[in-house]
Amino acid sequence: MSAPDPVLGLLRGYRPADDREAADIRRVVALAEGGDDPWLRSAPLHVTASALIVQPDSGQVLLRWHERQQAWLQVGGHADPGERDALAIALREAAEETGLPDLAAWPDAQVKQVTIVDVPAGRGEPAHEHADVRFVFATRSPAAARAESAAAPLRWLSIDKAIAATSEANLREFLARVRILLDRAGGADESGRIGGN
Repeated sequence: MSAPDPVLGLLRGYRPADDREAADIRRVVALAEGGDDPWLRSAPLHVTASALIVQPDSGQVLLRWHERQQAWLQVGGHADPGERDALAIALREAAEETGLPDLAAWPDAQVKQVTIVDVPAGRGEPAHEHADVRFVFATRSPAAARAESAAAPLRWLSIDKAIAATSEANLREFLARVRILLDRAGGADESGRIGGN
């Protein structure tokens, strides 16, 4: 029998925010305990890792246009063959998609959200689901952000504008959680509004 996937360790002790997140976590745990590779991209449900990038001094967040989803989303994606460390996968994907050289987990390396996302068919793949494990990364050099391609532009936005820009309810919930982290770090004014665009 193979060793348990490290994603199980990440989820141990993680407290879901609501019943929906708790149900998603149960599905991720069942997937990881099922014996098959939970990161295997060809499976109808597989684990992915992503992150919302923040610039703590301004309180802004970075969103990337995802052509397939037709939405402004956080950065992240799939494991490469042999990868199992969700934080390292999210960090690699974030660096590849933004070019930011100084990304670091913020305010700590703990999971900040777990959600299952529907992905439409495309690029020769059928419709499927991502069991997305999410972190927050910070940069002190926001001007260094560079889009990976013309089809995947990047935008620095205030939390309010990011919430308005995305069509995904799960990301709006994630942004609300990040607003609380930024407020605690002093990245917002007394009204709770984050500065920036």
